[in-house]
Amino acid sequence: MQDYGIWSLLPPVVAIVLALVTRQVFVSLILGIWVGWIIIDRGNILSGSFDTLHAIVDVFSDAGNTRVIIFTFLVGSLIALVQRSGGVEGFTRAVMSWLEKSNHTGKRVRVELLAACTGLVLFIESNISILTVGTLFRPITDKLNVPREKLAYIADSSSAPSCVLIPLNAWGAYLMGLLLGQGVEQPFTVLLKAMVFNFYPLLAIALLFYLILRRKDYGPMRAAEERAANSGKLLADGATPMISDEIAMLTAKENIPLQARHMIIPIVSMVILMPVFLIMTGWQDAQGSGQVQRAFSAISNGSGSTSVLFSVTFAILIAMGLYRIKGLMKVPEMVDVSLKGMAGMVQLALLMVLAFAIGSLCKQLGTGVYVAELSAQWLSPALVPAVIFIVSSFIAFSTGTSWGTFAIMIAIAVPVAAEHQLSLPLVVAAAIGGGVFGDHCSPISDTTVISSMASASDHIDHVKTQLPYALTAGLVAVVLYLICGLVLA
Repeated sequence: MQDYGIWSLLPPVVAIVLALVTRQVFVSLILGIWVGWIIIDRGNILSGSFDTLHAIVDVFSDAGNTRVIIFTFLVGSLIALVQRSGGVEGFTRAVMSWLEKSNHTGKRVRVELLAACTGLVLFIESNISILTVGTLFRPITDKLNVPREKLAYIADSSSAPSCVLIPLNAWGAYLMGLLLGQGVEQPFTVLLKAMVFNFYPLLAIALLFYLILRRKDYGPMRAAEERAANSGKLLADGATPMISDEIAMLTAKENIPLQARHMIIPIVSMVILMPVFLIMTGWQDAQGSGQVQRAFSAISNGSGSTSVLFSVTFAILIAMGLYRIKGLMKVPEMVDVSLKGMAGMVQLALLMVLAFAIGSLCKQLGTGVYVAELSAQWLSPALVPAVIFIVSSFIAFSTGTSWGTFAIMIAIAVPVAAEHQLSLPLVVAAAIGGGVFGDHCSPISDTTVISSMASASDHIDHVKTQLPYALTAGLVAVVLYLICGLVLA
């Protein structure tokens, strides 16, 4: 692979800076990709322009990317169906009735705590966690004047941190595979021991609950809270929610019973089916003496993108079957509602395509490898954990992918830990935590994008309001890694 050196940093920097400054995410990503291909084509603008178009099309050559994009459209169908069935309004009424005895602040605390706990419990898959939190709680938080940015933060900060801390999911399987590739004989044990050193996810979750319970918001989130409290505006002036109003504002069909079960049954089915499909897709490669052991092994080996796609597809079919049996809607009407839901997700699907394209570009340019190799030149034993965390976070922020960052940094962290005789779980935790931290800060991260979608928040507003909280947890994590490096080196 050709070494592009410092030029490999330019495309993600252009995309991220322009997105934050101009708020034009699509234009910024396209320009970032275009700059990258001009670099690859040695300054040839015409060739770089054609290759930019080819790169966007090539996103679909990866089956995993295609499954995620199709999943995005199907999510729109599911959301539209549960809204039209009266399930969302029924669930909202049921929860609001439960909250009647609390004052306004007490209601908000209960709902936000419930949303955060829901995200943590659904550690099987981050996208399912985010989607469930956004779909279930957005109608309720809207009624309580919770800004959309706050719901996006809750969904984002309770998903990836729990997924990466508990290795019994696709995240754990991926990380164990990377560790095995580096010759680590007991990767599951290493990940379990790394949990106590995985400071960023632990701090992110702790900060989330602190802010919910103490109401001590700061930075742009505080301004968003004041805006919602004083004017009732859930979104800032000029904001563009990452989901069309056609879905966000879809009302229940007239003259039908408004029952929470119309939403709960499809959503719970989707959540339950996720581990089932993980077992099915990973069963062939599973190992273990008993059925239970083999099932856990299958979950670790299953395909996350395939399982997510199958889960949401079956949830839609279950919803349609339920609504038809109860006489809520006929098949032609449900198909029409589903298509409207898909249409409302075009913006998000396009953003996902561009995010995948710039991620692939960064891989071809060797952005992550360049940053990692540059930092490795001045590593000292005491600084190893903190530097690995910082480098990992920068790679994830620049490329928008925590999983891609894990692949780069695990390959560096394991041999560095052996060379300096450092605790392997500590160094591995630093690499993993840095990937999640950078992912939380990056506007081109898929989980950040999906969090904006699920909460119907403006994407850049979500990034800006979450950034101070992520930086707080990240800076504390750096200090803790410095302390661990000095003590354990």
